[in-house]
Amino acid sequence: MKISARNFIRGKIINVQKGTTTAHVSIEITGCVLTASIMNESVEELGLEQGKEASAIIKSSDVMIAID
Repeated sequence: MKISARNFIRGKIINVQKGTTTAHVSIEITGCVLTASIMNESVEELGLEQGKEASAIIKSSDVMIAID
């Protein structure tokens, strides 16, 4: 995967809480927890689930989730 964002932090998914249209995905990164709000469809497409490695990509006011 190549991406232009430079704020790229790897961690482990500790929780995925789906709502009606949006999910909250929490990633533990060196003892800290970062939570991002993403679409349920993105959770399904990326196969995000507890225990899986993922990356938080922070761009200005947004936090995105990525996997290899």
